[in-house]
Amino acid sequence: MTRQMTALARPTTGLARIGRRVADALAECNYAQRRVFALMTAPDAYLTERDQAPDCYAEFLFRTSSSLVHEPTAADRADRAHGPDRAHRRHAA
Repeated sequence: MTRQMTALARPTTGLARIGRRVADALAECNYAQRRVFALMTAPDAYLTERDQAPDCYAEFLFRTSSSLVHEPTAADRADRAHGPDRAHRRHAA
């Protein structure tokens, strides 16, 4: 009985690993799409002097009026730096 369960577990583990990789790739594509949209629709993208500080508070508010992309937490950034398996193990717990 144990051999039969082990033989069935190997393909299942492989399929789970492939599924995780596909999910990671889709999540990264989703993040990239949201980031490109935020950058393309930001008012700063259309300013001729965007590297200079705003002249007044109203201009500052106009420049920051686009949607903001939130940075991942420090724990999530550390998990990405150490590989995808660690991030899945932490979120599964």
